[in-house]
Amino acid sequence: MFQPNKKSTFQAANLKEIALKVTVPSELLQFLIEKFPEKSRTAIKSLLAHKQITVDDMVTTKFDHPLKRGQMVFLNKKRSDEKPRFRGLRIVHEDADVIVIDKASGMLSMASETEKQKTAYSILSEYVKRFNPRNLIFIVHRLDRDTSGLMMFAKSKRIQEILQTDWNNAIIERSYIAVVEGCVETPEGKVTSWLRENKAMVMYSSQTPDDGQKAITHYKVLKSNKLFSMLDVKLETGRKNQIRVHMKDIGFPVTGDKKYGGKLNPIGQMGLHARVLAFKHPVTGKALRFETPIPGKFLKLFKMSN
Repeated sequence: MFQPNKKSTFQAANLKEIALKVTVPSELLQFLIEKFPEKSRTAIKSLLAHKQITVDDMVTTKFDHPLKRGQMVFLNKKRSDEKPRFRGLRIVHEDADVIVIDKASGMLSMASETEKQKTAYSILSEYVKRFNPRNLIFIVHRLDRDTSGLMMFAKSKRIQEILQTDWNNAIIERSYIAVVEGCVETPEGKVTSWLRENKAMVMYSSQTPDDGQKAITHYKVLKSNKLFSMLDVKLETGRKNQIRVHMKDIGFPVTGDKKYGGKLNPIGQMGLHARVLAFKHPVTGKALRFETPIPGKFLKLFKMSN
């Protein structure tokens, strides 16, 4: 079983003016109350709210953040800056081990041999190096360029390997919003097939057992009209282009997805959004869940029909 280092190698750039070492496991608020008896509980909560408390290397605002022996807690007398803003992505969560982002449609997760444009990976790499030039970022899973929504990166090779090696157990929930072409009349369903990639790098589906990687997709209809349906899609497996292929298989391709049978593009992007990402933290084991709103462009297709 993986045992985390007592001290992280990820270094923050915040000015840390008071440093305190944790000698006994505790929750952060109780620890601060004991170390600063002259401060009221309200004053300490204000420090947390204004991002003036750092545990080891990351700012935290949670009063119940668990502390382990050997960790360092810093009081930053200057208020920490808000999370930085980037064109094409937003940081949803960050700690010493992982970063979760909300990626816009049109941005590559990572550069390919033929395309070297700005990617989520390159933006986050530049971001972590602001704190320490030796800091690195590691991709854990990918979203297609035209798919928006939540994805996760690791801050060390070891964390990446832990997540990827035990991916099925680490991931609690991955769900997407898919806008597909046509009116899906079955309220919910399940698609199972075996996926394989051809020489043209197009995934295709087979009903022959073990003819490729087994893929299972569950879907539920949220909204529909004569032209489109909005589905809540949950992945039981995470294969390349899985949702796109399975929607084509059942005769309702994702809108805007020309590669897999889409004929329309009413929103100027592919109708696929990674809405929910829930996982067990690779170090603490704590369950974390993140959810983003359904894109307004998706919803507009159904408001127009009312």
